[in-house]
Amino acid sequence: MKHPVDVHVGKRIRHRRWMNGTTQQQLAENVGIKFQQIQKYETGMNRVSASRLWDIANVLDVPVSFFFEGLGEDVQNDKASGNMPGDILTDKEALELLRSYYAIPENQRRRLFDLARALSDAA
Repeated sequence: MKHPVDVHVGKRIRHRRWMNGTTQQQLAENVGIKFQQIQKYETGMNRVSASRLWDIANVLDVPVSFFFEGLGEDVQNDKASGNMPGDILTDKEALELLRSYYAIPENQRRRLFDLARALSDAA
């Protein structure tokens, strides 16, 4: 059975990897393991050791604490929702949209944000 902490850490690894535009294969090569192991970490099937998490954090350019941010809320949401994902950043399409959004120059990004807000208010 998957432990909620392992699932949360795996989600955060996947989230950061996607935000960086890094593939599982690239992350695995930089850490010195097989990509299948990254898959197992991201799903929470395997626990990430402290030293491996340290290596992953260095490759993904975040502090180790990044992988534990929001842990209390995520575990509570999983218990309340019957293990349904409550984090929109676990959705591949949402992550691609977010990456594309931040690739837009800031002044244009602000106008797009204002447009999206106006459209959501009208709905």
